[in-house]
Amino acid sequence: MTHYWSQEEYIKTYRYVAEAHRKQNVPGTCLPYIVHLSLVSMEVIAALNVEDVDNPDFAIQCALLHDIIEDQDYEYEEVNKNFGKKVADGVLALTKNNKLEESKQMKDSLERIKQQPREIWMVKLADRITNLQKPPKHWNQEKILRYREEACDIWKNLKEASPFLALRLREKIDVYDQYLKNPGG
Repeated sequence: MTHYWSQEEYIKTYRYVAEAHRKQNVPGTCLPYIVHLSLVSMEVIAALNVEDVDNPDFAIQCALLHDIIEDQDYEYEEVNKNFGKKVADGVLALTKNNKLEESKQMKDSLERIKQQPREIWMVKLADRITNLQKPPKHWNQEKILRYREEACDIWKNLKEASPFLALRLREKIDVYDQYLKNPGG
């Protein structure tokens, strides 16, 4: 196991996703979407600095590519052609099944992620760490609570993949609690 990763693979994948997401912004902001993908990969790289995994390049590539099927007109086959079956399978596992009703999507997603290597679990942890920011103004308390509960489910189901990322997510969940209004106050 190693925490060494290829800068060349990172750059290749980064350029690919920057182009793929070029017209997309981080929801609720004017920031280009590559910012989100960069932050997710940074979380994974930070974990790789303190934890060994079997395939660091796989983890980083999937961190950068994790939204390409879900958010863009990219299919599994295209990711497979450009990055190989293992990466395509990982990205597909990280992709929400929008054919399911929303209340069942996270459970389905976690089940598919848990069938993947540890690196994919790490990407999901890193993605939720990155997304646990101040909620958009249009979210009501029910949506904020549901998002927090999903974060707790992610932590509970995937924390064994990375003690480093599990701790980061737990801390983010605790900070996120400030956005839940006290019903009595």
